[in-house]
Amino acid sequence: MDTTSFTPTAECSPRTARIPRIVIVGGGAGGMQLATRLAGTAGRRALAEIVLVDRYPTHFWKPLLHEAASGHCDPATHTIEYAAQARHHGFRFVQGELLRVDRTAHLATIGAVFDADGEHILPERQLHYDELVLALGSVTNFFNVPGAAEHALPLENLEQAEHFRRRFLAACTKANHLAQEQPARAAPPICINVIGAGATGVELAAALRHAVGPLTAYRFKSLIADRHVCIRLIEGAPRILPTLDERVSARTHAQLRDLNVEVLTGIRVSEVTRDAILTAAGQRLASDITIWAAGVAGPAMLAQIGDVALNASNQVIVNDTLQTPDDPHVFAFGDCAACPSQGSRGYLPPRAQVAYQQARYLGQAFMQRLSGKRVRGFAFHDAGTVVSLGKTGAVFQTELGRSRSLIIDGLAAIGLYEFIYRKHLLGLHGTKRTLLQSLSHWLQSHNRPSIRLH
Repeated sequence: MDTTSFTPTAECSPRTARIPRIVIVGGGAGGMQLATRLAGTAGRRALAEIVLVDRYPTHFWKPLLHEAASGHCDPATHTIEYAAQARHHGFRFVQGELLRVDRTAHLATIGAVFDADGEHILPERQLHYDELVLALGSVTNFFNVPGAAEHALPLENLEQAEHFRRRFLAACTKANHLAQEQPARAAPPICINVIGAGATGVELAAALRHAVGPLTAYRFKSLIADRHVCIRLIEGAPRILPTLDERVSARTHAQLRDLNVEVLTGIRVSEVTRDAILTAAGQRLASDITIWAAGVAGPAMLAQIGDVALNASNQVIVNDTLQTPDDPHVFAFGDCAACPSQGSRGYLPPRAQVAYQQARYLGQAFMQRLSGKRVRGFAFHDAGTVVSLGKTGAVFQTELGRSRSLIIDGLAAIGLYEFIYRKHLLGLHGTKRTLLQSLSHWLQSHNRPSIRLH
């Protein structure tokens, strides 16, 4: 347990010279929640200056990326401007990528910012901190599979989701044209391979299958959804959703089969090429587009934070107060952190609810430190896992203790999935703005096609 009090470093302005500066790097689900919470407590009481740093100007809830990639949601209606959030809640936003950290001088170097045309907007800068919180999320772990990094698409952010969506539309456009021009010719199907059948892979495969029908109805009328588009889900483990209950795996597998998603389990990918996937058993699977959803790791730049200990997945090792053992002024949480799991020798999994609970914990812990109070360690309480299969349904699992679990599917699970996102918005906007935004989403869903068409 840590009771270390703040010792402010030299700051750049008269105001911040009197109070400590808490710099949060990464505006994902956890970082955004923490900045908003601390701004409403420590910031409002002038106990600390809160600074949020992110390479992008907007926030998008990462669990929705599969809906953006499949075209089911318009990112413009779900993104939040960091500058607007900072203005509404009283923290400061700095755009740029964290390049390195000088722990001795308490300096974080923030990279230059360029516009879409490559024009220089902001120079490289140095930002003083008293307490540095790393909430950098994760990057795709290709596990050194040959060709995977070059030919498989990751799904880490909106840019990558949009890149995939455009490639998918281009493939459908080409196939539709060939079907129109040569209706008698049996053209090979468009093959979309999703490698990794955890929650992300399963949700993406289901979302893509749900997208094909509306696309053929609106734009690609010569395509037959089940015949001309093959969605394949590939998993190395003996079953999909290997970390969840076997009953959840079996139910989800059955629903995917009903959706005409081809599920291959026990398949190890040995190589990814431009137009195929090669398996360890020597099988060749044709692939027009390959998505890699088989694992994550900490961002490479974490190695630039002066001798901070990292685990095999390049995550920052922290103790139960989410501080690095090497430096009590550096914290890490969410996907980029290796936080010890109670009752086991491993670490907590990279899940959104872990980051959310850690953000809540740090919001309280910083206030306790600022008040000179004792700080207890973080304890994770598993609230269950929801896997969405789009309009087909969802599956929810939560542990009841002593090897017992509760499993819910159907409308109740869909409601739980929607509630998780609304809970995230409530933490950022409060009740009034969340209700207005939810109403706006509902109205838009009844005033436009169910899928993005271009």
